[in-house]
Amino acid sequence: MGFEIYNSLGKQKEAFRPIEAGKVRMYNCGPTVYGRAHIGNLRSFLFADLLRRWLEHLGYDVKQVMNITDVGHLVADEEEGEDKIEAQAKRSGTDPWKIARAHEAQFHEDLAALGVRKASVYPRATDHIEEMLEMIAALIEKGYAYEVDGNVYFDVSRFERYGKLSGNRVEDLDAGARIEVNEEKRHPADFALWKHDAAHLMKWDTRFGPDGFPGWHIECSAMARKHLGDHIDIHTGGEDNVFPHHECEIAQSESFSGGPFANYWMHAKFLQVDGGKMSKSLGNVYTVQDVVDHGYEPRALRFTLLRGHYRQPLNFTWGIMEDSKKALDGLDRLYEKLTAVAAGEGGATEAGAGAELVAKAREEFEAGMNDDLNVPRGLAAIFGLRGEVNEDRLGRDAAADALHFLDEVNDVLGVIRTEREAGEDDAEIDALIAARKQARADKNWAESDRIRDELDARGILVEDGAAGTTWRRK
Repeated sequence: MGFEIYNSLGKQKEAFRPIEAGKVRMYNCGPTVYGRAHIGNLRSFLFADLLRRWLEHLGYDVKQVMNITDVGHLVADEEEGEDKIEAQAKRSGTDPWKIARAHEAQFHEDLAALGVRKASVYPRATDHIEEMLEMIAALIEKGYAYEVDGNVYFDVSRFERYGKLSGNRVEDLDAGARIEVNEEKRHPADFALWKHDAAHLMKWDTRFGPDGFPGWHIECSAMARKHLGDHIDIHTGGEDNVFPHHECEIAQSESFSGGPFANYWMHAKFLQVDGGKMSKSLGNVYTVQDVVDHGYEPRALRFTLLRGHYRQPLNFTWGIMEDSKKALDGLDRLYEKLTAVAAGEGGATEAGAGAELVAKAREEFEAGMNDDLNVPRGLAAIFGLRGEVNEDRLGRDAAADALHFLDEVNDVLGVIRTEREAGEDDAEIDALIAARKQARADKNWAESDRIRDELDARGILVEDGAAGTTWRRK
């Protein structure tokens, strides 16, 4: 089976077929840099990283673009209200440009800590004002947009396919609870391409006036077009981006080009915390630093946010983080044991033993990932293989094959520690392990226990098995 993905546009799974053979052009909605990304944001970014890694595993050359929204994203994701970055600037008494750059740098640090591969480009909205103005001018000329006193709006009634992604019909989007009344608009659902506001701190002098700034939606359309072209393969984001953001992107991009914008739309579900929404009032809006402060490696957070299916709700608790830590310890030990067996230490002695078990695990993992990135199914295959390895059912050749398979898995998931991190006291620990081995050979159980207790006090876990004695840090 080839790679199938759930296309939000068609509301069904579809076989993935790129526009250009062997190449994928992918746009991922990135952060609005008014604050540090929280774990809910990070779920969407890690999903994009997983998708990119699997496409590369399948042999595609992926050009990945993830934008940086550093102006124009209003607090309610709608047409009215304050710019998120400027609101933060007023609260902190800091220049909005400095806020944006500082949080952009923090965003890249967090992605690096989580093992996210760098995108091909991270375009900033503020660096693409000319591209936005070019699109806006063309939309006005084609009759899809109109200007009112320095504000430019997209006329949704002119785009017949408006609502094809979200299912929201124009006739249902009346002013009221959903849309604030704005007398300038021809229709309540018309959205801003360019806004006029003399009080806005981040503004540009254009044909529409001296103090304008872009609407949030036009930013992504312009950046996608600049770096990927008018027609792209995949566009991703969180489920909250479906409407209005992605719906508006489709309308303005396809009205501008006259052709399709993105062939596949993929959206990650929200992350819950303790079974509910994240809330500052509840103190559960966690960041990477909060995870580290609780004593967990960033890779444990990566595993927690990837271990569920991206289209299913995912719950975060510190108990689940502890489960993830234990699961990763198990995967680390699996890698260590396979390394030992492949080197001729332990394992099955029969020629060819376990080859079919590795082949089955590989087949099941790939089937799971090809099924719309079904990570739970893929992980089940890996942990199933771990059980076979622990029962010493793999011989040396099968272990070497399994080790290669696990490297391929890790290239996709990015969570297994494939090399033991060296510590300053490694030589001392190795010496203690050797001394304990000799004490056991001499049946000096008291000395063996004393050494084990000393190692335990130093945070070293000793494991005796058929492949010999191994150790790791707790």
